[in-house]
Amino acid sequence: MSIETYIVVGDMMLDQILWQRFRRKTPGLIERVLDMNPGLAGLGPVIPNGTSISIPIDTPSSPAAVPVVKLWD
Repeated sequence: MSIETYIVVGDMMLDQILWQRFRRKTPGLIERVLDMNPGLAGLGPVIPNGTSISIPIDTPSSPAAVPVVKLWD
């Protein structure tokens, strides 16, 4: 399942916006954002101030396993 959020950006590159949002490498995310926002690539490498873009947010199908730390046996 995938949901999306809308953000308004200013004078930043798309990869910089996505890095600040997710703080991790996500292969194919730039392409997905460009597909979701027709005409975004035509604005140039720096997205102008006040531009609203839609960013997908994937909901995990299963929660990640958290390792258990034991202090005493």
